[in-house]
Amino acid sequence: MNYPNIPDCQGLIAELIEYGRLMHEYGVQNTDIDAVTDEAYNNLKDSVQKLKSLPICKDLLKQEPNDLDSILSLRPEGPRKLWNSFNEEIYLEKLEGALLSRMAGCILGVAVEAWSIEDMENWAKYNGDAFPPTNYWRGTKYPGYIRYTKDDYKNYTLGGLKYVPVDDDITYTLLGLIVAEEYGIDFSTEDVGKAWVKYLPMACSAEDIALRSLKKGLDAKKVADIDNPYCQWIGADIRSDPWAYIAPAFPERAAHMAYNDAYLSHRRNGIYGEMFFSAVQSAAFAVDDPIEAIKIGLSEIPRECSLSKAVKWALDERNNIKNYKDARQAVDDKFKGMSGVHTINNACLTIFGISIGGDDVTKVLSETVAMGLDNDCTAATAGSIIGAIVGKKGIPSHWCKNFNNTINSYLNGIDEFKIDDVVNRFNTLAKRTYSVK
Repeated sequence: MNYPNIPDCQGLIAELIEYGRLMHEYGVQNTDIDAVTDEAYNNLKDSVQKLKSLPICKDLLKQEPNDLDSILSLRPEGPRKLWNSFNEEIYLEKLEGALLSRMAGCILGVAVEAWSIEDMENWAKYNGDAFPPTNYWRGTKYPGYIRYTKDDYKNYTLGGLKYVPVDDDITYTLLGLIVAEEYGIDFSTEDVGKAWVKYLPMACSAEDIALRSLKKGLDAKKVADIDNPYCQWIGADIRSDPWAYIAPAFPERAAHMAYNDAYLSHRRNGIYGEMFFSAVQSAAFAVDDPIEAIKIGLSEIPRECSLSKAVKWALDERNNIKNYKDARQAVDDKFKGMSGVHTINNACLTIFGISIGGDDVTKVLSETVAMGLDNDCTAATAGSIIGAIVGKKGIPSHWCKNFNNTINSYLNGIDEFKIDDVVNRFNTLAKRTYSVK
């Protein structure tokens, strides 16, 4: 996947701004400076419009459709449903494992989100932490910095962890629960939009664009197409887990719910990322091997889409990947030029983390975080998958002993959730899924 050689526009824009300031300081009239900078701004806007109007590859679009019927027609064969009936005891054990491990992976990654491997290694050495990290970080570079208006970065460290602090990965898990409760398990994309407007005070990248458009009253089915260059980024991918928890061992149903959610903000491989990982996590409730779950996940997305090809590459390459450094190097080489928060490269890192760690939850979280890129997201998803495989009994206690049954929340009107209540509410919805004929 060779990206175009795009010039350093950001650097040039920074230079433009500073020269504008310098010329002002040298006594140049503001009107003359404004004329130049306004012209540059309008030229950039024109270039963006020209890029958006370039003809896309129609053959690739046929392999990567956005409508559900076409997606379903392009899937390979798959099991679709793995349980004939719902076993509450098995489900609850696996659900708690998935949820706890997901939250642990997210918290571990937050402190070093998007850091380079070298920076993480140096920080571990400074802190006296193991690397890859086998427990929460002892300290943070950002004491006093508040995330999502709620939690100091210290709350994500070993000494500061007193509950599950806020993060968007965890928030969307809870919001998905609310969507299914308030609108039913057959909710629509429009229903998801209503819930976002009601409960979501802020968002990032594609979600931010969709949310702002929704608040203007625009159509939920169209907001992902409006000024959204982030529509194949990881944002939908991180919203994949609630649908698996509602449709355990039912990958087809989980992927369908994921589609209805993802369509609000994403397109093509952005949608497939959420469908794929929902199906993988759903399958993880019924199989003993996480690689088998990943292969089942592939059966719920188009066989020739870019994400499917990348996942197959990662599965073929995994025998050559021994540690976090191998994984990151392989992904950087394969996807040079891709955004560090794209669905595809991060999906491959997630697969490598699971492959390296096997059924060892600590090793899965540790190696995945150490790979970098969007590592709170990748570790959360990897944690959910392996957590569902091994169940609550397979989660080392140090990852969740300080959660104190509490998840902090930045959703409108909801300050916190109790973990046991969240588990019970997902259980109610999962029973409902299996009661529908």
